[in-house]
Amino acid sequence: MGRHSVAAPAKTPSRRFILSIIAGVAVVGVVASGVYLWVGGHLNPLFASAGEPACEEIEQLQIVADPSIAAPIEELAADFDADPKRCVETKVRAQDSADTAAELAAGTLSADAWVPDSSVWLARTASTAASLGLNEPDAAAGASIASSPVVFAAPASEAQELAAEPVSWARVLNGTLPALLPDPEASAASLASLYALQGQSSPDDPRQFAGALIALGKSIPATADAAMATVASAGTPTVVLTSEASVAAHNADASAEPLVAAYPEEGTVALDYPFVRIGDAGSKNLDKLETALGTASDLFLEAGFRGPDGSGEVESPGITPTAPPAQTELDGAAQVEILRSWSVLTLRSRMLAVIDVSGSMEEPADNGLRRIDIFQQAAVGAMSKFSGEVELGVWIFSTARNGDLDYEDLSPIAPLADTGHTQQIQQIIGSLPSRLGGATGLYDTTLAAFKKVQESYDPDKVNSVLVITDGKNEDENGISLDQLLGELKKLEDPTKPVAIIMIGFGPDTDFDAMKKIAAATKGGAYSATKPEDLGTVLVDALSQRGCRPDCG
Repeated sequence: MGRHSVAAPAKTPSRRFILSIIAGVAVVGVVASGVYLWVGGHLNPLFASAGEPACEEIEQLQIVADPSIAAPIEELAADFDADPKRCVETKVRAQDSADTAAELAAGTLSADAWVPDSSVWLARTASTAASLGLNEPDAAAGASIASSPVVFAAPASEAQELAAEPVSWARVLNGTLPALLPDPEASAASLASLYALQGQSSPDDPRQFAGALIALGKSIPATADAAMATVASAGTPTVVLTSEASVAAHNADASAEPLVAAYPEEGTVALDYPFVRIGDAGSKNLDKLETALGTASDLFLEAGFRGPDGSGEVESPGITPTAPPAQTELDGAAQVEILRSWSVLTLRSRMLAVIDVSGSMEEPADNGLRRIDIFQQAAVGAMSKFSGEVELGVWIFSTARNGDLDYEDLSPIAPLADTGHTQQIQQIIGSLPSRLGGATGLYDTTLAAFKKVQESYDPDKVNSVLVITDGKNEDENGISLDQLLGELKKLEDPTKPVAIIMIGFGPDTDFDAMKKIAAATKGGAYSATKPEDLGTVLVDALSQRGCRPDCG
């Protein structure tokens, strides 16, 4: 059949329809001298009024900004677009810099420009692209549009107590000032804090900085907001390492626990907010937008940010109006290297600690303490640095410890977040002097421990055996070193890597044998010539697991 049209019956126009016609006529009258289009919350000209050039099209600009600074950028962009001579619509998308960096590294970022909260993201993007086997992204950083110093944020209710002693990086390093560090993988302020912390640590003692990283990694808030929301409930006065702008944003929420920003006495570093062009993006409007952002200091001060040079007075509760100048410039490559160390040190471990309780542990060291006493002190110090997500079990060994076996299982491998389990391990450490006796059954015990961890392997954790001994193998009825190495070779499974970490202390250890055992499992061997050095050697064993077996 053909297509037919049927005339609709005539209807009397309704009142609503008549009003809409009147409104339409009014709009026609308004735009008679220049047609406008409602775009992005304001009118944009399609055709200019008489004497002005017409807009043939509206240019679309896409800007990605870190959420911390997106709001003032969006406000400026709206005013920028409102100029009828520009013919532009600017869309500002708030996105965490970590996510934007990942998109940029993978080549999937769709934007003309990006404003991250630190230039370090460009170095991290290049590093990520290289690790993926991709070319370095085409991104060019221009001048910074704002800055924000790194501060120690503390509950206002505890400010007076914290001020009783100088607030300093040194106190964070030595553990006398408890601090929360939001995840540096996602926080530029946290990574900048680690850079400043390293700058204050001893260049002659790398263990000092490594020990601080381990301690800070014990509890890692996902975000600065999460850290600031919980810091008031900490058992002891605690600070959050974050940016001044984040404190200002936190205090803008009337329902939040007020915080104050403390400035470390040694000086601090500052985040910059560079205007980064993506790809070959370029236009007069983009140029003018960058210029406008670079000269909008009053707008950014109102939002809690300093000028690019750190100048300006911020009027916000808990913030010093004029901040002390940053003392050190941030080095992007150095920060990336610190992040690698952090990633290694905070990998969640699943570890079986195997402790020598042979009779020789009763012998005194040079400082008058018994070897077992020194081990107890070192063990307690090391455990205090472990995160609750670390899983730890304990064996002890000598000879014929448990029937024909040289070893005894005293505690299963379980999370230290379990208070009962942690207390059990602490009690075991305390009871070690009463368990001493026998010779050193090192090889049989090491093989059995390796098998135990491999059989219960957890692919989401770093699985290892930590053997602590003050002597060499003395079990004449057990396996030899060659037999041990042969068995470890047979058991090797690339899908279930288990590293054996050997720690010897005192003058009686067979360090050559320890190195061979560790090398067979891509582990590490460490020696404390003086038993009292055991604490620092434990830090080495934890901090160098990313470079094994070729640690310098």
